[in-house]
Amino acid sequence: MYRFLVLTSVVSLFFHSLIAQNKYNYPVIEKDHITDTYFGYPVEDPFRWLEDDRSDRTEQWVKQENIVTEKYLSRINFRVKIKKRLTELWNFNKQSAPFKKGNSFFCYKNDGLQNQSVLYIQKTIEDSGEILLDPNSLSTDGTVSLSGTSISKNGKTLAYGISKAGSDWVEIHFKDIATKKDLPDVIKWVKFSGMSWRGNGIYYSRYDEPTGSALSQKNQFHKVYFHQLGTKQEKDVLVFEDKNNPNYNFGTHVTDDENYLFISTSQSTSGDKLAVKDLVTPRAKFVTIADNFDFENEIVDNIGKTFYMRTNNAAPKYKLVSFTLDAPTKFKTILPESTNLLEGVRLCNNKLVANYLQDACSKLSCYALNGKLEKDIQLPGICKLSAFNSDKTYNFATYSIVQYTGPEQSYFLDATNWTSKIIFKPNCKFDSDKYITEQIFYPSKDGTKVPMFITHKKDLVINEQTPCFVFGYGGFNISLSPEFRIDRALFLEAGGIYCVPNLRGGGEYGEEWHKAGTKCQKQNVFDDFIAACDYLVANKYTSYKKIAIHGRSNGGLLIGVVLTQRPDICKVALPTVGVLDMLRFHLFTIGRAWTGDYGCSESKEEFMCLLKYSPLHNVKEIDYPATLILTGDHDDRVVPAHSFKFAAALQDKNKSDHPMLIRVDVNAGHGAGKPTTKQIDEFADMWSFVFYNLEIYR
Repeated sequence: MYRFLVLTSVVSLFFHSLIAQNKYNYPVIEKDHITDTYFGYPVEDPFRWLEDDRSDRTEQWVKQENIVTEKYLSRINFRVKIKKRLTELWNFNKQSAPFKKGNSFFCYKNDGLQNQSVLYIQKTIEDSGEILLDPNSLSTDGTVSLSGTSISKNGKTLAYGISKAGSDWVEIHFKDIATKKDLPDVIKWVKFSGMSWRGNGIYYSRYDEPTGSALSQKNQFHKVYFHQLGTKQEKDVLVFEDKNNPNYNFGTHVTDDENYLFISTSQSTSGDKLAVKDLVTPRAKFVTIADNFDFENEIVDNIGKTFYMRTNNAAPKYKLVSFTLDAPTKFKTILPESTNLLEGVRLCNNKLVANYLQDACSKLSCYALNGKLEKDIQLPGICKLSAFNSDKTYNFATYSIVQYTGPEQSYFLDATNWTSKIIFKPNCKFDSDKYITEQIFYPSKDGTKVPMFITHKKDLVINEQTPCFVFGYGGFNISLSPEFRIDRALFLEAGGIYCVPNLRGGGEYGEEWHKAGTKCQKQNVFDDFIAACDYLVANKYTSYKKIAIHGRSNGGLLIGVVLTQRPDICKVALPTVGVLDMLRFHLFTIGRAWTGDYGCSESKEEFMCLLKYSPLHNVKEIDYPATLILTGDHDDRVVPAHSFKFAAALQDKNKSDHPMLIRVDVNAGHGAGKPTTKQIDEFADMWSFVFYNLEIYR
């Protein structure tokens, strides 16, 4: 009898899965017989063929999956309504805080629905300005975007990078600011690079032209070059390389006086070596400031031969030090480490302006050059300082702040008395005054106190039926401070609660908080997020059947792990451009740089840790919640193969009748530079999926 019941149960599960397959008409997925052996452990990889982004086989699979997803979404009768309201919310004027170069001011503006923001030049801060560079003119569909700009010290020449279809690959172009005409110079195969001016040229970093797929080939042998305006790229001077370390990356910084070149060297996303070269003294050599990757070191500015540097050397929450080239490793502490995170420092009017994070909220203070506090600069409540533009010689600065309940607005700061006045406030159709953000602290699995921002209507009646959207990241020393995401406004208007926990692995409380969520401690990140959802349910903000969870990139990994470890915790899961194959991520593009946070399957200890949580390798034949995976076919940061393979595994093994869908955006990358039209399309589909499965609209 027992054997009969077990057989009946197995047959029932089989037919239930088959019904789900037929219900959504997923493509018939092919499985290859591929097994890798790691330290004696066999690991199957049947969907390895989806890693080939140039094969007809993969292309056809992507097309079929998009058809399945579109068919599902097209049946949601309020999808058009959601897109219409989202478009209305998006359609407001946006403007960055202006910055000064030479005798002019510059800022970015968007009249509302322009695919890309436009660079303006202004005579004064109050001047409405005129267009200097409109990236919307570079393509008909908005898929060519700006990827960094740099203006020469004299304000005469603009260097600007362009990215196509969201790729990390950049072409650098140049424009004469007075005539607004492009110069003939073009620099190709640039990636992970700044543009540092000296005289009539720039320092930049690039790779050699790829020999395989430009979108998935491993990026190695970064090099620093100097380009002189008016010359061909082939004539650019090689300034710095390391032939013995192919995975090193190099960044450049030229001081404002153009007398010194700093080169930072990194092998992962944490820690950097630092060296400086005197550009004035003939035949000067690089002088070492930091000779290992143990700490983060950021040059802030210099006054003559005194340099100011923000570092977490012996200061996990960072401090500001000074040094001279006479004693380049002898640091003098100016701003010692405090209880709050020192997120950034700028010089203004020969004073230090320091931005601290206090429980993930920005605090701004002015100090004398010797580190003596002079004044705290008032900011409006729970907010994030999103930009601060100044110069040590200016008696003013401009800055912008953003909140969960309202978009970016800009201020003028008088550095003679440190008072601020607003210079730009957008005309947004979202009624910010009707919403509130609170910050709570909850215990994680091991008792660690974790902060979480909770935003909702002021008059919202909160109970177990309240829909809740939980967004997380938890990695790479990145802090999730307050920010206004236009698409979230749609959810808030519908009576939802938007929650953002500040997970370990992030940078909110410094390097110790970051390290506590890395490598074989990465499970802390997932536990923190799970505990946030459990807290919300236990305190009757919502219920599990009313929770949707979302994360991007490293946050996509987070959602993939939570989905496979606690599939009961939510009704909807949205892993977006996620790192989902933790055994092979280091083999593509810049993936090896992430091993500082994740570890690597080439190490036995780290392999065992990665295998325990890798989303792709932990999909089981159980019930999963409604899942929509989102990625872009030109994502060369986190290659879409992660999402492809995870979707195939979920469709193969899911036993629930919930959809396991994937939306592959065509001519789109990791997210940066995505045109407004594509963003609205993507978010309209995402929120239609959420609203439908949380039963917000029916």
